[in-house]
Amino acid sequence: MTSYDLCLAWNWEYDVDFVMLLDMACRSNGLSLLQINPDNLVDLLQSLVNHQITFCAFLDRASETDRRFIPLVQWARNHAVYRINPHEQASRTWDKAAMHLALISAGLYTPYTIILPSYEEQPDLPPIDLSLLGDSFAIKPSHGGGGEGVVIEATSLCQVLVARQEYPTDRYLLQAHVVPTQLGSRPAWFRVIYCAGQVHPCWWDTRTHVYTPLTFAEESRYCLSPLRDITASIARLCGLDLFSTEISLTPDGLFVIVDYVNDQIDLRLQSKALDGVPDDIVQDIAERLAGLVAAHCPPSPSRKGDTSS
Repeated sequence: MTSYDLCLAWNWEYDVDFVMLLDMACRSNGLSLLQINPDNLVDLLQSLVNHQITFCAFLDRASETDRRFIPLVQWARNHAVYRINPHEQASRTWDKAAMHLALISAGLYTPYTIILPSYEEQPDLPPIDLSLLGDSFAIKPSHGGGGEGVVIEATSLCQVLVARQEYPTDRYLLQAHVVPTQLGSRPAWFRVIYCAGQVHPCWWDTRTHVYTPLTFAEESRYCLSPLRDITASIARLCGLDLFSTEISLTPDGLFVIVDYVNDQIDLRLQSKALDGVPDDIVQDIAERLAGLVAAHCPPSPSRKGDTSS
């Protein structure tokens, strides 16, 4: 049987640069990397079942968008493999309503929110006081990402009633808009990436989605160290090793978590795409993930040294 240190499941063509960096980080740590993609998935699943190959650690960047990878996820869980962002923990963060309640229970600030039951569970709603949400508000299904099903500038109950029928089995969140304070020339809106204990706070342009790393001088000048503490609290709460979150500082001095937990981070390089992640952050992520694997998978002579797949 051939044993690998890390198995990476991936299916997005734009992950290629991250995969290259992860492969290099694994090599520098003396680790082997098995890449499973849609082209070799069936064959390698059969090899796992036949005990021809195995692996010590697993990172899944495919099953959320391609259900064919679920048997691989299940194999890793059933064989006590060390899993980065275990599927059952990651899937809990996909429920925005549940995460909202967990965050406020932990004493963290979130936008003022009204959580509605699913249309299937309760087609007719009791009276709702929308005035508490301000002149306009966001309507969000509890599951889904990339803005799917979201109404950004809602103003009426009619829009709420229509929106919740789009995904009738899902709960909906009605959220007040958060207005950031101004820090110098920038709105105080941040996207923060967490990886294996390291926090990478960045200014986040909500229009262009461009990251600009927050400098230590800016962090000190504007008293932004709570960004690190809040992100670390979220990490303890969700139990994930890699995720991003969005946090805004309001004029009354509150750090409000706006976008709770994103566990499938877009890791395109900023040098290749304007709205990608700064290259040195992606490099650090790759090195820290390799470090996690190295810590959980002691060297073994039976493991494959060649990282090609």
